[in-house]
Amino acid sequence: MSWFGRSAADIAKAVRTGKTTAMAVIDEHLAVIAARNDTIGAFRRIRAEEAAAEAQAVQKRPDLANLPLAGVPVAIKDNIAIAGEAARNGSGATSDAPAEADHPVVARLREAGAVVVGITNVPEFCLAGATDNPYGIARNPRDLSRTPGGSSGGSAAAVAAGMVPLAHGTDGLGSLRIPAAACGVTAIKPGPDLVPPVENTWFGLTESGPIAATVADLALGLSVMTGREYRVGGLDAPDDLRIAVAPQPLPVGFRMDPEFRAAAVEAAETLRTAGHTVVEHAKRYPVVLGLATIATWYAAAASEARGFDPHRLEPRTRALARAGRLLTALRLDGTQTRERWRAYGADQWFGDVDVLVTPTVATVPPRADRSGRHGLLRTTLRNVTFAPATGEWNLAGWPALSVPFGTHSSGMPIGVQLIAPPGGESHLLNLAAQLESARPWKRHASIE
Repeated sequence: MSWFGRSAADIAKAVRTGKTTAMAVIDEHLAVIAARNDTIGAFRRIRAEEAAAEAQAVQKRPDLANLPLAGVPVAIKDNIAIAGEAARNGSGATSDAPAEADHPVVARLREAGAVVVGITNVPEFCLAGATDNPYGIARNPRDLSRTPGGSSGGSAAAVAAGMVPLAHGTDGLGSLRIPAAACGVTAIKPGPDLVPPVENTWFGLTESGPIAATVADLALGLSVMTGREYRVGGLDAPDDLRIAVAPQPLPVGFRMDPEFRAAAVEAAETLRTAGHTVVEHAKRYPVVLGLATIATWYAAAASEARGFDPHRLEPRTRALARAGRLLTALRLDGTQTRERWRAYGADQWFGDVDVLVTPTVATVPPRADRSGRHGLLRTTLRNVTFAPATGEWNLAGWPALSVPFGTHSSGMPIGVQLIAPPGGESHLLNLAAQLESARPWKRHASIE
């Protein structure tokens, strides 16, 4: 029996019960990765020998029958530590020295029985909504001419291409949800203090989270990463939530693709049919919030670039870092707006509802190219026109999830974003599962 294209939950159950072995699962997925990665560029490094050895070790574990991710192949984003591997963060300027120990997120995945098959590509320092770097260009499995988004683009591409059923990513201003929407998979950015933080948190905005082809696998991945149990369906499914739909939440002057707006409305109507109360949310994000989000992005670039030889950094990184240093010196780095938005502004804007539904991104993904060579203006315009609707919820510190819902006339998937106040991860997962049940998506792209 082939295990390619099967869910993480199905694979783990089969390994736990002896229906297959961890070695057989990993060998099959490594073969798929080897066949597809040259085309897609999802992985910076494929850990073929190491993964085969890890699979043998998992198979011999005395607690095999209890491992939630027994023998499941997972991909790890290139910005956290894996023992024996260098975390390059998409840059040729970073150290190639191997890490001495796993980051706690990686350790939790391995403790659960997962096997790390590779390290996924990111834009340099995770600073863009497209994934290219000195190691190559990642491409969208749904359309190879387009980017998979970013910065967790390699992870989303790996899941969408069927290379792995589950991947790790991080989200500082949308970096899980943007590529999930672009690639037609699902991802969740949890709220603070649930998953151990990465080294550089972008002023406390960045969270690790899972990317998966199914909502059940997304809940499973989040359970392992947080050490808490998340389920979808059954007694955990909410009966009647108050849901607001904001098909155009962007400030005046920002365009939202009409097909994406329609998908958000249709998703909300689907949830109404499932028994929830749905209301319209006509407010738009304040212009000052959008400016603060951009300023925060620039300031994060300045922080990331500090201490590195600028001649070894990409033009995009240098340009963003220069802008960030200037705004920080002028005290215009968005700090005050971030603090107000997190303290009370997000709650006031959100209103008296349990969940908000919006489009995840504003346009179909741009073309895949060496965008790391772009300057400040082109980089800014490209990113804020593609993905201006996610960073606000990093600033707030609220959980948010992207789930596929329909197909654009271009043939690309459409992602719908679900947002909840702190502690609302279970609501988001269960609503996403209801949307998945009503409108199943094609889990994996057909790669020619």
